[in-house]
Amino acid sequence: MTFQISGVTIYGKQPGQVHTVPFNPGGLNIVTGDSRRGKSALLTIIDYCLASSEYPVKAGKVRDYVGTFAITLVKPEQQLFVARRAPEAKKAVSTVLCILSQAPGSPPPPLDDLRFVTPKDVAKDILSDFCGIDRNIRVPAVGRATLIAPSVRHALFFCFQAQNEVTNQDVLFHSQGKEWRPNTIRGVIPYFLGATDREQALLRSRLRLARKDLSDHEAKLAAARVLAPAAGQAQALLTEAIEAHLLRPEASRETTAEGVLRLLRQALLHRGPQPGPDPTDDPISDLRTRRTELRSHASRARARIADLKTTLAENGDFTDQAHEQRARLATLGLLRRDPVASDVAQCPVCDSPVRSAHATAMTLLDELSHIQSDLHTIGRDTPAIERMISEAEGRLQDIRSQLARNQEEINEITTAFRALDQEPDDVRRAAIVQGRISLYLDTAAQLAIGPRVEDRTEELRTRIAELETLLSEDSQRDRLTSFLSLINQEIRAKAQALDLEHSKSTLRLDVNRLTVVADTPEGPIPLKNMGSGDNHLGYHVATLLSLHEWFAENDNPVPGVLILDQPSQVYFPPDHVGEETLESDDRILLLNIFKAIHRTLRRLNGKLQVIVMEHADLEDPAFSDYVVHRWRRRDGQALVPAAWITSETD
Repeated sequence: MTFQISGVTIYGKQPGQVHTVPFNPGGLNIVTGDSRRGKSALLTIIDYCLASSEYPVKAGKVRDYVGTFAITLVKPEQQLFVARRAPEAKKAVSTVLCILSQAPGSPPPPLDDLRFVTPKDVAKDILSDFCGIDRNIRVPAVGRATLIAPSVRHALFFCFQAQNEVTNQDVLFHSQGKEWRPNTIRGVIPYFLGATDREQALLRSRLRLARKDLSDHEAKLAAARVLAPAAGQAQALLTEAIEAHLLRPEASRETTAEGVLRLLRQALLHRGPQPGPDPTDDPISDLRTRRTELRSHASRARARIADLKTTLAENGDFTDQAHEQRARLATLGLLRRDPVASDVAQCPVCDSPVRSAHATAMTLLDELSHIQSDLHTIGRDTPAIERMISEAEGRLQDIRSQLARNQEEINEITTAFRALDQEPDDVRRAAIVQGRISLYLDTAAQLAIGPRVEDRTEELRTRIAELETLLSEDSQRDRLTSFLSLINQEIRAKAQALDLEHSKSTLRLDVNRLTVVADTPEGPIPLKNMGSGDNHLGYHVATLLSLHEWFAENDNPVPGVLILDQPSQVYFPPDHVGEETLESDDRILLLNIFKAIHRTLRRLNGKLQVIVMEHADLEDPAFSDYVVHRWRRRDGQALVPAAWITSETD
């Protein structure tokens, strides 16, 4: 069984100031009174003590006069006391809590006995455990490629209805209006309804890890297969080793990654300087000369690519013009040549010779033949030009890579020379170079040649396929659909008992849109289109009571607490600040809400606790018999005792 709340305690900022607001577990608790007496603060205090990442307590007397907040959580044979300080000056929130396991029925301890040492995230885990949430479960987030670990913070979506939520036509669940919360609610609903099978959730987590392993493994294999010259940093260190007489000059001829790495290891093991190169040698000058040559090669390569592309474009233009000219000249084919007398044209109709054909036509026919020959030649040249462009671009890319390595070597040697200039002694100079080589070998040498890894791709793919076979998304969807169907029946029954609009239609909780929808012959009608505020209130209450019946009867890990902040607001005028008598019809509608709550409480027999903060103060026993606190201004009653307040500023 999950927990309920037996009390809210506040500690004032002055010594000895303690005030506890007790509640009855397993039943209805109504806190009624005037505005600005601290009723709504009860919900925010409970939220804050349940490891909220924000400080939801609103500015006012509670913030001004309270230094520490606490709640007492109970379930059979267990009691947990949770306290949290108000944020210190200029801090957004207090990050540590005090959590004490108490004997059932124990009162709140004195403030001096509290030790605030439990980090917020650890406190959230403790509270999640106390709620009965399996912290090994992970559920997929909606709209994001991550997994969610359900916690007590997620369970509160279904336990709180703040003053701006309980009659809201656009928001059905607590904090649904905040960024990213709708997707989080969609992701955790299957778990809290019991549709997420624990084994399936664990398999899904393993599948995610297996896919990540495959992705990482393929990246390592790709790096291992790259056979490239040694990286610029490795070549620069090789040059430094030669300059420091750790290697012989001929070592500079080595260019392969494996060879350079082998030489660097030799240099690291070297214990005395080798005969060095001519002191007049300047490796920076050689590298810069090489860089100039590479830039010249790159310039020529770019020029050649530009020339080839120009030739290709000109060929294309000529081809277009030639095709158009050939089309015009082809019309002259109406006069065919006599195969015997090649200079005599023939009529295309009767094949008789036409000796009067003008010589110009013969000339144009020759031109057509030349054009066809040119088109054939260009047709052969174009693929060759395109191939030459591709080869030239490949050479240019290779030159650019060499330029990058060259610059890296220059940078490394320049940096090394700055350090070596400060250590003229050859032995100390060699030690500095060996230190740089050691660091490189420890952190980056393997990157120069790529890691040598065993190819486990098929093994990982087989494991992924096996997990995908074991997973059954359809099974979870079927369970969720089945559970929602049963919950929808309860929502409809409660809506009809409350005489809500569209309650005769088929009603359903839409977990994708996070609202209640009535399916009518005219089409679906969401909550926001269902009439007035009393309908919105009624559907909020009907939905949440139905969900808590499901949670309690199936032992799902949701706190057995439902907190409603001022549901009667739809029946009071906007400027209401004190006592006021409800109209007869409004009074009946409000009483129907409380009667619906009573029916659920009787059905669950102690497994649900409902706390209602109200302006209204009805004389009907369904209401008056369950008022646990009445905070009226005329009586000086409020959450913060009047004695704590040094100056009243109503």
